[in-house]
Amino acid sequence: MITDALVALSRWQFAITSMYHFIFVPLTLGISWMVFIMELIYVRTGKTIYKDMTRFWGKLFGINFAIGVATGITLEFEFGTNWSHYSHYVGDIFGAPLALEGLMAFFLESTFIGLFFTGWNRFSKKGHLVVTFLTALGSNLSAMWILIANGWMQYPTSAIFSPEKMRMEMTDFWGLVFSPVAQVKFAHTVCGGYVTAAIFVIGVSAYLIYSKRHVLIGKRSMTVAIAFALCGMAGSGLTGDLSALQVTEHQPAKLAAMEAEYITEEPPAPWKVIAMPNEGDMDTYFSIKIPALLGLIATHSYDTPVIGLRDIVAQNEERVRSGAVAFKALQELRDGTGDADTRALFDAHAKDLGYGMLLVEHAADPLNPTDYEIKVAARNSVPSVWITFFSFRAMLAMVGLMGIVVLVAGFFLWFKKDIEDRPLILKGLILSIPLPFIACEAGWILAEVGRQPWAIQDVLPTYLATSTLSAWDVGLSILCFLGIYTIFLLIELYLMVKAIRKGPAVTEEKGGALNAV
Repeated sequence: MITDALVALSRWQFAITSMYHFIFVPLTLGISWMVFIMELIYVRTGKTIYKDMTRFWGKLFGINFAIGVATGITLEFEFGTNWSHYSHYVGDIFGAPLALEGLMAFFLESTFIGLFFTGWNRFSKKGHLVVTFLTALGSNLSAMWILIANGWMQYPTSAIFSPEKMRMEMTDFWGLVFSPVAQVKFAHTVCGGYVTAAIFVIGVSAYLIYSKRHVLIGKRSMTVAIAFALCGMAGSGLTGDLSALQVTEHQPAKLAAMEAEYITEEPPAPWKVIAMPNEGDMDTYFSIKIPALLGLIATHSYDTPVIGLRDIVAQNEERVRSGAVAFKALQELRDGTGDADTRALFDAHAKDLGYGMLLVEHAADPLNPTDYEIKVAARNSVPSVWITFFSFRAMLAMVGLMGIVVLVAGFFLWFKKDIEDRPLILKGLILSIPLPFIACEAGWILAEVGRQPWAIQDVLPTYLATSTLSAWDVGLSILCFLGIYTIFLLIELYLMVKAIRKGPAVTEEKGGALNAV
């Protein structure tokens, strides 16, 4: 039996495990490419300082990858254990990219990581460089497939519902792969991972410089990281803008929630720097606004309105009424009491079936809802403004601080050229390491909470996506996962800190790390 407690605990479990896992993913995406860049410089110049850098940062990459894989395996199994109805309903579509992600992670990526660590004396310089390139490529391709799957959850394209099989079926695999929402989501996520890795390398490099033991390696590593961060931030800004356009077009409720846009204002709409949402009255207690900015960012126009939540709820009320017709007709077809007219009625309202399914949670009899129950379902068809609004601003705040970190590091390393004599600056750079991880987690919360109450946007309510478990079973497993994942995180931190404190191994040969300039 589905209960509110079961659904809430199932969501909490998946949120906790995915947020733990996503601590490791962005660092893997970005640091793999920086390791490749360092080895490319080594191959082109022959300066072994870059080989030493490659091996040092490669070791940190390997630690992070191993823990990331361990935490990621559980997520894939959870679709079968905690979200079995979801898996049945959309498995034909969701399963394909998920399977490809597993192949990329556990075959291509893992194979080349093994060769990266064992192949230094087995391959030529160029041969090992190819291995490093394929390691980075595999890491990013692995992320691409899971983000295609998640992008489909945000914008379910290239699929159709089959009333005979009571599930969604794929109609175009390549339409799924090249969905604009999925591709933009992938690009934005990997750019965020690049910035995360760059800030991490800047912070650790600052420690190497501050400790006075590996100043040259620290400065060279920081140079690579600053350049990589600038490229990543440019890409993140561009893809973030494209992502906003996709959200405006395909998820207007998410956009309105993340901007606390309750009332449709005259275009171009102002942007709320900060606000205090009043979800009960669907308004804000107060807000500080910048005129016209939201309209220009979200729509790239002066005359296109940003639809407010009040209007979206009103539109969704009509969709719930239409969906209720489809839901009732579907039930009659399943019971064998429907006829050709029933099927025609279902087909006419099938696009709103998901909204009719919302009534299972909010109506005593979903097949015969009252007017009040329809209004309640419509009101609850939009996400929480509090969570989406403040998670978005937390992400923006971290991005702003990271921009300052990169500029400060570049100023004292490239222009003043005395960063090793700036202990306060170095300490600040070290303390900046958590910033991108906070930004990534806030962005993930925004993306997922902003889709609620849908497991699949406009298609499958989260309330109907769970397995038939007891709340006790899910609650107990949450405690187990919390304990195990916390141990994994502590192991990661211990191994990382130990490797960083030990520092890079310096090649003792002519032209080695100590003599390279």
